Parts: sequence; C-alpha cells; structure tokens
Amino acid sequence: MKNDFRARAEELVSQMTLEEAASQLRYDAPAISRLGIPSYNWWNEALHGMARAGTATIFPQAIGLAAMFDPEFLTEIAEVISTEARAKYNMNSKNEDRDIYKGLTVWSPNVNIFRDPRWGRGQETYGEDPYLTKTLGVAFIRGLQGNGKYLKTAACAKHFAVHSGPEANRHSFDAKASLKDMEETYLPAFEAAVKEAEVEAVMGAYNRVNGEPSCGSKTLLVDILRERWGFKGHVVSDCWAIRDFHEHHRVTDTPAQSAALALQNGCDLNCGNTYLHMLEAYQEGLVTEEQIRKAAVRLFETRMRLGLFDSDCEYDNIPYDENDSDAHRALSLEAARRSAVLLKNNGILPLNRNKITRLAVIGPTANSRVVLEGNYCGTASEYVTNLEGIKKAAGSDIRVFYSMGCHLFKDRVEPLAMYDDRLSEAKGCAAESDAVILCLGLDATIEGEQGDTGNSYAAGDKPDLLLLEPQRKLLEAVLSVGKPVVLVINSGSALDIGSAAERCAAVMQCWYSGAQGGNALAEILFGQTNPSGRLPVTFCYDGTMPDYEDYSMHNRTYRYMQDKPLYPFGYGLSYTTFRYADLKLDANKTAPEKNLCGEITVTNEGSRDGAETVQIYIKNHVQENAAKACNAEVKDLLGEQPNFSLCGMKHIFLKAGESAKVRFEIKAASLTTVLLDGRRVYLPGHYSIYVGGSQPDERSFELAGKRPLSTDVYLG
Repeated sequence: MKNDFRARAEELVSQMTLEEAASQLRYDAPAISRLGIPSYNWWNEALHGMARAGTATIFPQAIGLAAMFDPEFLTEIAEVISTEARAKYNMNSKNEDRDIYKGLTVWSPNVNIFRDPRWGRGQETYGEDPYLTKTLGVAFIRGLQGNGKYLKTAACAKHFAVHSGPEANRHSFDAKASLKDMEETYLPAFEAAVKEAEVEAVMGAYNRVNGEPSCGSKTLLVDILRERWGFKGHVVSDCWAIRDFHEHHRVTDTPAQSAALALQNGCDLNCGNTYLHMLEAYQEGLVTEEQIRKAAVRLFETRMRLGLFDSDCEYDNIPYDENDSDAHRALSLEAARRSAVLLKNNGILPLNRNKITRLAVIGPTANSRVVLEGNYCGTASEYVTNLEGIKKAAGSDIRVFYSMGCHLFKDRVEPLAMYDDRLSEAKGCAAESDAVILCLGLDATIEGEQGDTGNSYAAGDKPDLLLLEPQRKLLEAVLSVGKPVVLVINSGSALDIGSAAERCAAVMQCWYSGAQGGNALAEILFGQTNPSGRLPVTFCYDGTMPDYEDYSMHNRTYRYMQDKPLYPFGYGLSYTTFRYADLKLDANKTAPEKNLCGEITVTNEGSRDGAETVQIYIKNHVQENAAKACNAEVKDLLGEQPNFSLCGMKHIFLKAGESAKVRFEIKAASLTTVLLDGRRVYLPGHYSIYVGGSQPDERSFELAGKRPLSTDVYLG
C-alpha cells in the first residue's frame, strides 16, 4: 500500500507545473484548484493534546507523561489525541476551515534529551534518559499514527537531532557533540522513531550541529537519516529555521541559497517563508526541477497516506462529539494521578480527616490555570486548579483557608501595594490551620520556548534552579509558623528547594498536570489515589551543572553524574511498600545479537493497593571486559562510560498483599558499548543487572531505604 501511495503521489505531482510543485513545499500549501487539491496547513501541534485549535482534552505536559514510565498507557493517550485530531479535522474541513493547527500532520513528539535542567523546553520531552525517551517516543508515535490502512495522524519526531538549548541564541548556536555522545545519547530516540515506529515526519532543529545547520545538514538528513536508517517519510524545518542560515548562522548569503542548501540535503517542507525563494534558487541553478518535484512527491505521499484524497478512509466518520468527551477527560485525570511524584513523606500523607479539620492552601500556583497547561496546549472545557480540587475533596468537614502568598515572580501582587504584600495573609492562614498545602513552582510564561516569529509570548530558559525570590520568601515565612507543610511543586523541570526539603513534612512534584490536575492532586493528598510517578529527570543542586552550552555528557544526567543529587532519576515514593525477590536470568551466556531475559517476583507488602514501576538497569564493566578481550584499539577508544543505564521497565498494579512475577527483556543494544569513534561494539564479559523500584545509586538508597536486587552475568 505504501508503494501505491508513492506512485499516486508521483502521478499527481507530474501533472503540476514547476511553480505549482514549488508552492507545495511551504507549510501553508495553497490550493491547486485545477487538480482538485485543496489548501493544506502542515503546522499542527499535539504534544499533550490537540493544541492551539480550540477546545480539546489537555493531558499533563510531556515531562509529566514521562513520569508515568508506562509506554502502554502513553499509547492509549496518543490514540485519544489522534481521535480528537480527526474529530476536529472532519468538522473543520466540512466547513472549509483549513487554517493553521487544524490539520492532521502533528509536530509531536519532542524526543530531544533533557540534558540540562535549565532548558526551558525540557518540559516538552520525555526526560534525560535515551532508553526512556526512545521507548516513550515510539509508544506515542504508534498511538498517533494508528495501525489501519491509512495514517490516523502523521507524527513528527523533533528536533533532529542535537537540541536542548540555549533558547536565547538557538538561531545561531553551534551544538558540538562527540561521535560517542551522538550515538549513545542524542540519536537513539530518533533512530527508534524511524525504524521501530515508522514515524512519518522528522523536524530539524534551529541550531547547527558540529558546524552544519540542522535543517540543511548532509550528515544528519542524508548520511544518517535516509542512508543509514532508511527513512522514507518527509523532513520539515523548524519554523523560520532556514532563514537562520543566512541571517544568523551565516553559512549562506541569500534566502535563495538557504532554500537551496535545505532542499539539496533533504528538507522537503519549510515552516517559514524562505521557500518562497525556491524558484529564484532554481533560476540561479542552485536546485533542479527533479529536487523540487521529489520533495513535493514526499509531501503528497503523506497526504495520500492520511486518506485526504480518498473516500474510504476509516477515520473520516469520527464525529465531533469524540472531542473533549467524558471518557477523554477521565483519561486525563488518570494521567495526572499517575504522573505525580511523591518525593518526601514523613507520614503526614495521606491526610487524616480525623486530625485535620482546618487546612491552609497557599501559593501563587494554588489557584492558577496556567500551571495546569504547560506550553503547546489546547483549551479545556473545564479546568480544576489545585485549590479547587482540594476544596472539593475537603468537603464541608474541613475548613480551607486560601492565600496567594506572593506573585509568581514579581515582588508584590498588587501594583500599588508595598512589596511582599501577601506574606502576612499567608502566615495568618497557616497559623489558623492544622496543616498547610504550599503550592509553588513555575509556569510556561516563565519557562518555555524562546519567543520568536511563530511563538511570540513564551519565555525561555531558567537562569538557575532556584525557586524565584518571592516564592523563597513565602516558603520561609510559612515554614516559620511551625505547622506541617506539604510542598506541592508545579513545574516542567527540576528545581532546587535546598534545605526546605528537610523542613517540609512532604514534597510532591506535579509538573504541569493537565486540566484535571487539581482533582488528581486532591485525590493523592486525601488517599483516594496512591502516588506512583517516578522522576524522568535528576533533581540536582543549583551550581553543580556543567556549562550550559557544553553538549558533552560529562557530569550530566544520572548516567554520568558525579555529584550527589537532591532527588535521583527514577525515584518516587508510594503509600505502600513493595518487596522484590527471586531475581533470575534465563542464561549466563548469550550471542551478541540475542536479548537477555529474566524475571522477578514483586509483592505489595503494604496495606494499600498501588502501582509500581519495576526498573531494570545495566552496568557494563567495560574496562575489565576490554582488558580481557586484549583489544588495544578498544581500550584506547573506551572514553568515559555510564555509571549504569536504564534498559527496561514494567508498570504493574498490585493489591495489598498481592504478588506477581514480572518478566523482562534486555535488548541486545543495551549490551553494547559505544566507543569514542561512535561505533557500537559488543564486549563479552562481566555485566551487572539491577532490578527494583529505583536506580542502584546511593542517594536512592538513602531516601528510600532499600536497594534494587542485583546479579552478575557473564556474557560470551
């Protein structure tokens, strides 16, 4: 069927004039009435729900969805998003509304690596780990694209391939990554998107990568993407990124030269306006007619695969009432429940209704809708803020006091008031209460994508990891009252709350939790839901990170971190306890191309039902293995190797007292070593396998009081 789509696209494009074919390489492709081709806008967003096109279900931001560590559930969420995309498209196209954000080519997911917690767009990713990112990226793409005769929507893996800030100079920045870091960290999620999920589109990045602009990089788009990985879909530029070639990167002199450089290296679609100069590039002999028509064919193949020129597409009958349905909002609520990460609990949670009759809810994020959304969001028909959820759950038996406490980032709430104008109210509310729910953090107006032509209202990177000064003052003021404080953080990234973590009775990370976030928070606080989220990023202390512009993985993420973190990757508490036993591997020797399988028994020893994320990590004793192999070349090319790496995960639900045997599989790729020259090699020898509820680091043991089970295996 794919070859048939390609043949039909070739036939259609062959009927176009060169001018018509060139006009279709823009994101806002015009109609060609004589051929029955309607206009189409390629720019659509679906990061955590259909975005910027009116009412839709808003799920937690991508970083929150990553905290679920559950690819199967993420696929279910993506299926809902694609259903809403079709429901909205079907209605809009019937009304001849073909505007931006109303199509079926969705520019999601973002599978960049969240290598530095200061990056504003890290909230759009699935965290810092290559295995987690590629697994969740594949799951999301499969849910978006479906498995029918036609694509349900066309997903897009972005931003290819080395992109994670800085936002402020992304239009001119050159991200320099070693061959080892490329192969080991920055490329795996994109390779899996292409090879495993058969993603329909790939988007380039704004920055250069090792000297080449991403959207015109022969290394990335030709050598790796198409030739090495066999990608058959289309490539789209980031928005106005091709303009950067001549205006900021200065690798070309004119718009025509920029258009030519991008097209020559396989960028088919221009989000922006530089391809308006494509015919000029043709007239100057910079591009050929064949290159223009080849790009047009790829784009029309995607439209064919979406069924946009057929009458038998199975998704054409999805009605509008599938959008923002009760079932979809319920799924958003479930996602918000699963994404919350309990970082500390001295026993105060869940709240005891028999002991707490007066509760203070304080903070600038307590009654904010914006912190529910994150960036690239839609418009919900119902929002439940933290305060609203808590008041609803508290009912008539618990008196709830509320104070904003401070502005999110300004030194006063009321412009004419003195600074810190809500601190006394906050302290008064705390004094009146038996316990305090203190809601602090960020929102997408102050961390997010750098404002530019297509995104003029957003924020950019964080200068540091600290809470903003007004919030630090509020935190100290509330703690000084002496009542138990449950700190609730809404943010898209890690924050350093310092010694406050020790003085708070409990700490919970809720991310940008979706339109139902307040209900999910309240359910967890009052014990209706048992928290199960895990950190997809390391929470480190401010001032311990390498230089922001350094793309080396040295001392970055849990795999290479040398400093003690505040809260580790993979960490998260529960209201129950899980015991691991009987770790077994199927064999002690395996061929290099074979996967390694095993099982473990997990028991819920507590009194509450709960979900657990079984995490599997591997440590490759590379120095020892290379020495035994007597391979001088390999030993010289080892470089710095990971402390250990996530290589598997299973999300399970167990009732109190219930046990289950969990089967797991470690893919052969996880048994390889990446050398300094970028080659993956298999080193026979000694490996350690760890299976448990956390990574096998000392900080996780210090916080949770238990270690994963481990076993050594010798692979031939």
